[in-house]
Amino acid sequence: MKIKSGGFITWEEEDISAFYAAHAEGTRARLALDLLLFTGQRRSDVIGMGRQHVRDDILSIRQQKTGTSVSIPLHPYLKGTLDARPQDNLTYLLTQYGKPFQPESFTNWFRVCVREAGLREDLASGAMGLSPHGLRKACSRRLAQAGCTPHQIRAITGHKKLDEIVRYTEAVDQTRLAHEAMNSIAEHRAGT
Repeated sequence: MKIKSGGFITWEEEDISAFYAAHAEGTRARLALDLLLFTGQRRSDVIGMGRQHVRDDILSIRQQKTGTSVSIPLHPYLKGTLDARPQDNLTYLLTQYGKPFQPESFTNWFRVCVREAGLREDLASGAMGLSPHGLRKACSRRLAQAGCTPHQIRAITGHKKLDEIVRYTEAVDQTRLAHEAMNSIAEHRAGT
């Protein structure tokens, strides 16, 4: 019997704030969250990112899963985080032993960080909690809330299909968008 899941949970702003409160600037946990949140990339791409991917404040990578190339202007907050990092290694995220992460070990380590912040973790039992992939969805949500079109969001996330963007951005603040839509109608009507 198949049970339909809603997929990975999109991180809410309260979750992000709680994670920030639990993990200070300069920590690996904070760097991981910032890379996931401000690039909208999958864990498999984030764990390989390094200073060799940044030129003129644009992060350029070829996505491992799809082969899609994306060039993402660095958000000022992420730029500050990366500029403060030591420049002694090509890979930003390293294990406690100074080696690059493998995708599964990254997820396991990140689950511990989520638990330390007192948040719902991505449970191995099949119940979905907060995971690295949920930050990809949070990035998409933030872009949608900022008024970005699905094509603009796709330029950041590298999704192949626009319907994936729509699915990822379902968490956009519906009430706020409904008010904006009604205000747009009211303004249009006033001008005619």
